[in-house]
Amino acid sequence: MGTGKWWVVCEAEDDTAAPGTSGQGAGTGSSGSSNSSSGGSSDKPPVCTYEKMEPQPPADSEYRLGHGTDEKGAIFIRSCELTRDDGTGTMTDEQLVWVADGEEPPAVDPEAVAAIAVSKMKLLGPDIASPRAVGRYTVGVPMWLWVDQTPTSYGPQTTSATAGAVTVTATARVSSITWSMGDGSTVTCNGPGTPYRGSSQMAKSPTCGHVYETSSARAQSGKFTVTATSTWAVDWQGGGEAGQFTEIRESDVQVAIGELQVVR
Repeated sequence: MGTGKWWVVCEAEDDTAAPGTSGQGAGTGSSGSSNSSSGGSSDKPPVCTYEKMEPQPPADSEYRLGHGTDEKGAIFIRSCELTRDDGTGTMTDEQLVWVADGEEPPAVDPEAVAAIAVSKMKLLGPDIASPRAVGRYTVGVPMWLWVDQTPTSYGPQTTSATAGAVTVTATARVSSITWSMGDGSTVTCNGPGTPYRGSSQMAKSPTCGHVYETSSARAQSGKFTVTATSTWAVDWQGGGEAGQFTEIRESDVQVAIGELQVVR
C-alpha cells in the first residue's frame, strides 16, 4: 500500500426524518416568540481524507490500535470535514484508523453521518408556553416557566442517514433548558417545567420558575427579552461505533413586567 493521500466524498441518502412518537406534533412556537437555531450541522456530504502516518507507531504504542507490526496494513489519519449550510464554517473530526493491505479506506466517519441525520430532523428551539407575550406579569409574583413538548422542539426524535456503506441512526432529545430572563438572571431547568393550574396563594413552580424584582419599564420597548436555550443530547450508533454529542437551539419572547399600584 502506498503512502499517498485519499480523498473520499461521501454521498448521503436524502431520506426524510421520522419523528418520534412522543409529543403532540411539530409546534411553531408560542405567540409573540421567535425561534432560531445555532450550532446545527449541515446536511452536505462530508469530505474525508486519509493520510498514512509516517513513521508508523512502534509495536508497543497505543496508537497501533491493537495491531501488531507483523500484520499487513498501516495506521492512517482519517480527517472528515463537514461544511455547514448556514455559512458558519466547518467542523472537522480526526481519528486514527487501521487499513489492511489490499483494502480500501473506510468511506466516512460515522459521527459525521450522525450529524447529517440530525440536520434532517430540523430541530427547533423551545416551544415557549410560559411566559407569553400577551401575558400580564408583576414584580414579586412567581412566574412559572414551561414549554410545550413536541418532536421538533423537545424530542425525542429519531432518524437515520447513510453515506457509502455506513448507516447511522441518531436520536435527539432535550436534556436541559436555560432561561435568560432579561433582567440579568438565568434559570436552568432539567425538564420542560410544570404548567400552571391555578393556586390560591402565590406559589412558586415546583420545577422551573423565576421571580422578577424589577419592572421592565426601563427596558427597550418596555419589555424584557426572555431567551430559552435548549441543549439537545444526540445519541447515535452505526458503522460499528456509537457516541453522543450536543446541539444548541434557542427561542425568545418579549414580556412586560409591571408593579402593583396601591390606591389610597
